[in-house]
Amino acid sequence: MGGDFAPEEAVKGVAQYFSEHPDNAAHLFLFGDPEKAAAYLPLIATYTDKYTLVPASQVIGMHEHPTKALKEKPHSSIAIGFGWLQAGKVDAFLSAGNTGAMMVGAMYSIKAIEGILRPTIASPMPRTDGTYNLLLDVGANADCKPEHLVQFAELGSLYVQRVWGVSEPRVALLNLGEEEGKGNLLAQATYPLLKANQNIRFIGNVEGRDLFSDKAHVVVCEGFVGNVMLKMAESIHNIFVQRGVQDEFLTHLNYEIYGGTPILGVNAPVIIGHGISPALAFKSMIEEAGRIISADITQAFKEHFSSTQAS
Repeated sequence: MGGDFAPEEAVKGVAQYFSEHPDNAAHLFLFGDPEKAAAYLPLIATYTDKYTLVPASQVIGMHEHPTKALKEKPHSSIAIGFGWLQAGKVDAFLSAGNTGAMMVGAMYSIKAIEGILRPTIASPMPRTDGTYNLLLDVGANADCKPEHLVQFAELGSLYVQRVWGVSEPRVALLNLGEEEGKGNLLAQATYPLLKANQNIRFIGNVEGRDLFSDKAHVVVCEGFVGNVMLKMAESIHNIFVQRGVQDEFLTHLNYEIYGGTPILGVNAPVIIGHGISPALAFKSMIEEAGRIISADITQAFKEHFSSTQAS
């Protein structure tokens, strides 16, 4: 029920996912209002053995206060979904609903992995060579300390290694200059910590113009800067599409291709979709969840941060 075009686009995305994965589709649990979804369920009528509709009579609006809404709406699709995830009834949970409610729901249900100071949300950013960089944080943590950015670097490096298959991910700090010592107080304090970190392959600072290049696989920054960069990238895509410009790079800049942003550092896979997600974005989120589950990235995070704590 999450997103501006729910439940229609969500169900269409499910139908697209099933049609493209006829033999190896995951079993999907759809949390929502059966009456509101009834008009669109015929789209997946031939896949009744591949999904289960779980009734959820309440919906958290996009502009509701996250904590208050979760407390007052225990029968919402987000609240019920996190309940199932916490109980181990599902392996991953994804939604294009209220971002704040998704973050709060994750923190209060499955909680942060032991040793994680702050979970982060990460977004793929297309590179000119057709692959992607990972930018984090992109909005969960507007204000950060150097220790937070160091953990973001480790989380991002592990994710790119395990889920994307990059053997030795290069990690960089987003800054206003390449030279060591550049930037604000946060960047200046973070740089030496990343440089001394033996768990990552730190290559130094990169500038905003390098975000789409092959200099680094993981680019770290605080959530305020990351969100501005992400929204700017989305606007570039929209402007050129409206002007009829066709280019392969612009295609990869379309968020619908990768679907959503994973929350890294919590005890189960959670993916947050864009509020305006169409069917393609929902289909992509489901596929992304499958890759994350197959990579068992959550266990990799737990093992890594338990070992770093011990040391």
